[in-house]
Amino acid sequence: MADLQGRIALVTGASQGIGRACALELARAGATVALAARNEAKLAEVAAEIEGAGGQAAAFALDVASEESIKAGAKAIVERYGKVEILVNNAGITRDGLMMAMKRADWDDVLGTNLTGAFLLTQALLRPMLKNRWGRIINITSVVGRTGQAGQVNYAASKAGLIGLTRSLAREVASRGITVNAVAPGYIETPMTAVLDDKQRTAMMGAIPLGRAGTDAEIAASVRFLASDGAAYITGHVLDVNGGMFMGG
Repeated sequence: MADLQGRIALVTGASQGIGRACALELARAGATVALAARNEAKLAEVAAEIEGAGGQAAAFALDVASEESIKAGAKAIVERYGKVEILVNNAGITRDGLMMAMKRADWDDVLGTNLTGAFLLTQALLRPMLKNRWGRIINITSVVGRTGQAGQVNYAASKAGLIGLTRSLAREVASRGITVNAVAPGYIETPMTAVLDDKQRTAMMGAIPLGRAGTDAEIAASVRFLASDGAAYITGHVLDVNGGMFMGG
């Protein structure tokens, strides 16, 4: 069902994993998708995949760790399409380590990419949404932003910060017909989780009531729903997609 026909969407970190899945799903729903990431070759592959399936997409080199790159990328996308109506802030990195040994640079890099990057890009694209009185901002956070995780104080803090950003911005822009929500994935099979060893993987599965990892397509389906008119009365919400790993308010 092409319920997003004619909408302009932007997905960051769209070259692989959850970002790629979100881009494919939004395109299937009829949206024209701007694909943003650092890896232009991989982005071109995703764009070709979307266009091969009859969708519309274009690749834009954008590094969410760089304010200059964000401003230039946002400008290029708005010049191309006139506006962005659906923004999926997905790009993120990890630099894991225990608190006592964590380098300041590893803290700064993760917070700068995962949280400040989402803030700056949203700020750069918000004006057209306000003017048009319609928008969907969907931030990809994480179950660890809800529960915490040993060895990930930087990552968990960045993802918890995204939840705070989501709820605060939702209050600011609701009167203009813009919803702001977050999707919090649990353990999802992606390149980012592929680095876990068998012991870590087994322990993770034991904590998931549904007994399996999630897929990037399942996250993308949640993003598509939150972008749709069917979710017009949902804002400031964190949608947990984690197989029961965390159940909370």
